[in-house]
Amino acid sequence: MTVSTRPYLIRALHQWCTDQGQTPYIVVWVDENVQVPMEYVKNNEIVLNVGYGATQGLQIDNEWLSFSARFGGVSREIWIPIGNVLSIFARESGEGMGFELEALPKRAEPPARPAEAVAPVAAEPVEESKGAKVITFPGRR
Repeated sequence: MTVSTRPYLIRALHQWCTDQGQTPYIVVWVDENVQVPMEYVKNNEIVLNVGYGATQGLQIDNEWLSFSARFGGVSREIWIPIGNVLSIFARESGEGMGFELEALPKRAEPPARPAEAVAPVAAEPVEESKGAKVITFPGRR
C-alpha cells in the first residue's frame, strides 16, 4: 500500500511557513469524520490557524491532523483526517498548496491519544488520490 504524499506536503509547507515567519492556515472540508467547532463552519468548510502560537499539541501524521486550540476562550480538541485538508497556505503571502478531497469511510475513528487505549478500527479501501496541485491564495493582511 502506497502512502499519500499529502501528509508530507502538509508538514513541509507548515514548516516552510513557520521558518519564513508566516502563519500556516488550513482549509478543511467538514463532514462526519471531522471534529471541529461547528459554529465556525461555513459551506462545509472551516479555515484554521495551525501555527504553533495558536495550537497546542499539534500532530500531523500520515492519517490525521490533530491539536487543541481555544475558540471564544474555550479549549477544543480538533481532529481532521488528512484527506479532508483542502489546502495549506501562509496567511501573510497567500502562498500554499491545494488538494483534492479524498474519500474516507463514514465515521472513521481518530487515533487514541497516547494515554488512551482503544481497539484498532478496520478501514475500508480509499479511492486513489488524483494528486496535489499548486495554487496561490489571496493574501490576507
